[in-house]
Amino acid sequence: MRVGLDLRPLTAAPYSGIGRQALALYNTLRQRPDTEALPFTSAPLAHQHRTWAYCPAKPSPVEGLHRPQERFRFERDFLPEAISGLAVDVYIATVNMGLPIGLSDVRRKRTLWVLQLHDLFQITHRNRHESGLKAAFYSWFDRWSIRHAMELADAIWTPSAYTAQTVVDLFPATQSRLRLLPNAVPLDPWQKLQQDVFAPQRYWLLVGTREPRKNIAWFLEAWQQARNMWPDLIPPLVLIGHPRDVSSVPQHVRFVHGINDAQLGAWYRLAERLWHPSYAEGFGLPVIEAAACGTPVATARGSSLDEVTPPGALRFDTRDTVTLVQLMHQAARQGRGEQESPEALRAWATQYDLPAYACRVDELLKELA
Repeated sequence: MRVGLDLRPLTAAPYSGIGRQALALYNTLRQRPDTEALPFTSAPLAHQHRTWAYCPAKPSPVEGLHRPQERFRFERDFLPEAISGLAVDVYIATVNMGLPIGLSDVRRKRTLWVLQLHDLFQITHRNRHESGLKAAFYSWFDRWSIRHAMELADAIWTPSAYTAQTVVDLFPATQSRLRLLPNAVPLDPWQKLQQDVFAPQRYWLLVGTREPRKNIAWFLEAWQQARNMWPDLIPPLVLIGHPRDVSSVPQHVRFVHGINDAQLGAWYRLAERLWHPSYAEGFGLPVIEAAACGTPVATARGSSLDEVTPPGALRFDTRDTVTLVQLMHQAARQGRGEQESPEALRAWATQYDLPAYACRVDELLKELA
């Protein structure tokens, strides 16, 4: 079986969650018996991915791979001919969209098409853009692109039941083609990646700040209240993200950005607790990554976080500031519970490790073929 895979997320953002998932899927396909994994991407001329992936001859800027003109050039002008010429049996789009545009009926039937759909927040939630006009355009363009990919796809893989239900609610005709593929969190790398970071002696951690659904401003307000009430008890905060994503930053809050996976692993392991206050998550990758590093978590209720939060973890309502402040006081005083020991958390996270992930990918490809 020849399986083509869109690796543009890895080219554009190798340390992002979606980039890590594209790499995990590619490595899994490479190790699958009787399978030839064919990577496709777009990149600048000097980019290392051009040495081992199939790319358009014309270069593309890494920071612009999501732009409509670059996507049309890749998905309409390059992919149909490349996939046909390489006799690809299955092609997997990994970016919520991105299947070829303008296929003839013969080419549509020659290859099986898979859409890996992480979430639908591009069309269901307000996202961060430079202007209202740009936000409106991208909302329209993303909706068109996602709908096109869903219509073409023979199978749609989602990481959570929450995302699958959202798809059914908006696109009922897709229900029979939906399949669950939880994200991969390779335990060995997260436990062994080592790179020193200059961390406070005690701190709480948050990962991801850009989109409004991450709910950072609300969490910072609650944390500031707790810190004012118990200044010697509530730890400082470290946020993996950029300070420009937050309009007002309290004292004792540190932002860290532009880091690699080894540094992120260190921040996870050294944290007293990961807090994840998002009110909408398609999966909640930081929760599993923190658990894989043996770090306790506290997560918001709702969305996919109800599926991926370890048993015994602290939970809170994203509309109840008073209760969250009290929960912070409780967390700072009590330390770790029995179910939050590093060993228990790592054992729980094994269900997302590569062996389980590879087994599920194998099941999905066999069913598809």
